[in-house]
Amino acid sequence: MSGTRKTLTFQGVGASPGMVLGRAYTLDRARVSCPTRHLQGGAAEIRDEKDRLRAAFAQSSEQIGKVHARLDPQSDQAQILETHLLILKDPMFVGEALRLIEQESINAEWAVRRQVARFKGIFFDMENDYFRERFSDIEFIGERVLRNLLGGSDALDVEGEEIPEGSIAVARDLSPADLATLLRRREIKGIVTDRGAKTSHVAILARAQGMPCVVGADHISDEIRRGDLMALDGQRGTVTVHPSPEDIEQFQTKLRRRLASEQALHALRELPAQSQDGVRVRLMGNIDHIAQLPSLLAQGAEGVGLFRTELVFLDREALPDEEEHYEIYRAALRALDGRDITFRTLDLGADKMPHSAAAITEREPNPALGLRGLRYCLRHRDIFVTQLKALLRAAVHGPMRILLPMISSLDELREAKACLEEARARLTKEGVEFRGEVPLGAMIETPSAAWSADQLARECDFLSIGTNDLVQYTLAFDRQNREVSYLYLPLHVAIVRALQFAVDAGHTAGIPVSMCGEMAGDPLCTLLLLGLGLDELSMVGPQIPIVKRLIRATRADDARDFIERLKACDGDAERDRFVREEMSRRFGDWLSD
Repeated sequence: MSGTRKTLTFQGVGASPGMVLGRAYTLDRARVSCPTRHLQGGAAEIRDEKDRLRAAFAQSSEQIGKVHARLDPQSDQAQILETHLLILKDPMFVGEALRLIEQESINAEWAVRRQVARFKGIFFDMENDYFRERFSDIEFIGERVLRNLLGGSDALDVEGEEIPEGSIAVARDLSPADLATLLRRREIKGIVTDRGAKTSHVAILARAQGMPCVVGADHISDEIRRGDLMALDGQRGTVTVHPSPEDIEQFQTKLRRRLASEQALHALRELPAQSQDGVRVRLMGNIDHIAQLPSLLAQGAEGVGLFRTELVFLDREALPDEEEHYEIYRAALRALDGRDITFRTLDLGADKMPHSAAAITEREPNPALGLRGLRYCLRHRDIFVTQLKALLRAAVHGPMRILLPMISSLDELREAKACLEEARARLTKEGVEFRGEVPLGAMIETPSAAWSADQLARECDFLSIGTNDLVQYTLAFDRQNREVSYLYLPLHVAIVRALQFAVDAGHTAGIPVSMCGEMAGDPLCTLLLLGLGLDELSMVGPQIPIVKRLIRATRADDARDFIERLKACDGDAERDRFVREEMSRRFGDWLSD
């Protein structure tokens, strides 16, 4: 049947790698139709409507609670559903909806829809894709409450359904509770959604489970019927519907090649990332939650090179106290069982703010260049010292380093060191056990930090290069703006020179230099980074095996020669062409898929 219908190809976002050929299992979760009416029955009807709303919120909490109870408390799914339970109790949500019923005499459904729309305006004003995606949490909760108000079921009931083995779930969007339910069905081997981005919960949870997934495949659910044959590539972000016999043969050939490559990479898991002439590079992982550690270590990470401490708390009403900080850091150190971990201090500011702090923080006209990272922590010294105290206390449980984000001057580093000394003094006075000397590092992500790296290196214990912001600030473009996304050029001569200066500055001062931005895990950049002399590269788990394989197949001397030839290239297009041709010549079979 698939051969008689027109082949359709959809390009979405590759959210979780993997390839699946299977039949579509469509899930129709159409938006709820919301009745709107003004109440005419006076105080009694208003009271009844408010009672209906409270009951719908309580029923929604009970539904999510049942799904949550079946999950591992440390899993990503459980953590996200806990956030949904908190949203259902949020006074800004519940209280404002009740106020609308009271003051404007409108029905409960209308009040919920208006409050969701209000949140949408707030979230979509944010610059960062990650935080725009968090609006989906509010939207999912709003839809659930509406369904309960209208007497419908919000549960994704697939428990009793017969699902063919190897099915691919297709939906407009999926809530975390929906996804948790789907993942219990072993017949589901892949996921495709109309909506979403790499930072959406569907993408995060699919990656955590190793489930191939494509998100943002616009309107694909409108074009597919249950049972349609589909070929999903979660790495490239492509979905082919009704593939031809030739398409299927090519897909299966590519799948066999990729599986063989994955097996070869898995065999390297316990081996060091060491070049053929003996240069050793530590490969570490980037995480923002302890639940991501098992998957990271399974990919061969030697430890954690970047723990983004702020992301644990952004869905909360308030920042944690010292004990909450301490418990999270201690748990991570224990889970790593003696492996190294680098905790980046709170990178708050711009649109990365807990709700309570955002409410009292003045909106900045240009947040990317405003009060963020270390600047924010030095302005709010009490927040900073509280975190530093918790880190020093947790350090007795394992090896750790502390990394300071968004440094732009030596004076900022010195002020941060003064805060660290204040934290030590307070702990001493309180008689609390702590580790006095913890390696302190400066994050190189502004041009001023890159070009003063020699000064910074003399007053800290390590440097860590954050290339995402370094490229953005050096080339003067907004990496969230699609109109100028072409300016993301990590191989630009200015970036290569800045990286070389920072690495040389660190080594001259006798300290290690690491990298924790996207560039660290990009295979096209591996030769460059090996030749520059980076001591450590930190990336997301799935990138580790291929980067290790490339390093082990290369001589560092050849990588240094590669850099000299790269520097001789004239212009961005020539540099890009040279790198792609050289990497293809050396490693073509490994990088083609």
